[in-house]
Amino acid sequence: MKDLIAALGLMLAIEGLCLAAFPAAWRRAMDAILHAPETPMRLAGLGVGALGVLVVFLIRTF
Repeated sequence: MKDLIAALGLMLAIEGLCLAAFPAAWRRAMDAILHAPETPMRLAGLGVGALGVLVVFLIRTF
């Protein structure tokens, strides 16, 4: 459980730093996401989620 909370904290820190450093790019990205069709977004979400699980598995295994 500690690892999950640490990972979430790290994710928030990275996103916060990126948002602070590049606010205009984030605004453009959010606008593009709002106008994107749902199916490709779902597929991208599944792909990124699977990649995350794979990375955690590889780190824990090796």
